[in-house]
Amino acid sequence: MSLEIVPVWKQVTPELSSELIAMWARNRALPDPTKAAERAAQAVAVGRDTETGALWGVGTAVLGIVPSFGQPTYLYRQFFDVGARGLKQTMPFLNCIRDTLEAYNASLPKPESVGVMIELQNDEMAQRYRDMFEEEARAHFIGWSPRGRQLRVMYFDGARILLGPDAVPRQRPTTT
Repeated sequence: MSLEIVPVWKQVTPELSSELIAMWARNRALPDPTKAAERAAQAVAVGRDTETGALWGVGTAVLGIVPSFGQPTYLYRQFFDVGARGLKQTMPFLNCIRDTLEAYNASLPKPESVGVMIELQNDEMAQRYRDMFEEEARAHFIGWSPRGRQLRVMYFDGARILLGPDAVPRQRPTTT
């Protein structure tokens, strides 16, 4: 398998959306086609096999505010096809996502986000990443999610506080 990671933020075509929906369905990850279509529109980058063109991974993000953090971030999810797991693509993929979203945020007249928020849902990864700051991903540990998972944020260069305490919602954002 020859792997590549392709940024697609704000450029998801109907064809790519269909491919993503099929990948999630094939892996029983997002069986609801409506939710899968919503998630496909949030794609930041996809992984493709350069030989076959088949998708092997996707990273999605939605702008939101985790109340305990209090700043707008891109809430990030990553999914790899079963056949692509264990190929050491997590960090290259994550770094591509961060760089893509950072460039987009920097292109806006006014930044909408301070960085990328990750909830480590993989137990093996959570055991591996125990330092408060992980250099490879530039990810800071900031606390625990309501589900007891590590929350990490990858701040964008030059990020500054965007919201004061009165602007922070009191409930956790809902994501699809």
